Amino acid sequence: MKPVNLQTKVTIYCYEELNSAEKSLIDKAKEATSRAYAPYSKFSVGAAALLQNGEIVTGNNQENVAFPSGLCAERTTLFYANSQYPDQAVLSLAIAAYTGGDFLARPISPCGSCRQVILETETRYRHPIRILLYGKEEIYVIEGIQNLLPLAFGSLTD
Repeated sequence: MKPVNLQTKVTIYCYEELNSAEKSLIDKAKEATSRAYAPYSKFSVGAAALLQNGEIVTGNNQENVAFPSGLCAERTTLFYANSQYPDQAVLSLAIAAYTGGDFLARPISPCGSCRQVILETETRYRHPIRILLYGKEEIYVIEGIQNLLPLAFGSLTD
């Protein structure tokens, strides 16, 4: 037997410590929550992606009564970015969640399916994505999906 120790690096910031581009990206993700279609869960998630050409695209979760045929904000955003700007790498992805009349105090992280799509996007463009997870009290910044998806199915080094 040989144990393997996996490490995850997350840096925690408050909003005021972010640069203006990061604040803008988070603000766009927060704004995108207002356009989510979440009549069943009442849990609205917004995402915003900064592309290599400077464009910012947004998306949000879209639910369906025939669960689980809805789609998460992260995948909506990345699929849109990849379809509209197929030659532009995604540099950063911000995610925010709103429920019960307010944004969450602590960040949420992407589900497993979204993590795999983020990995595929990194692999497609051969560029790690800086992930900003918004919470009112703290913001997690993750440098590349490998920090959220160890032992991934596929990677930048494959």
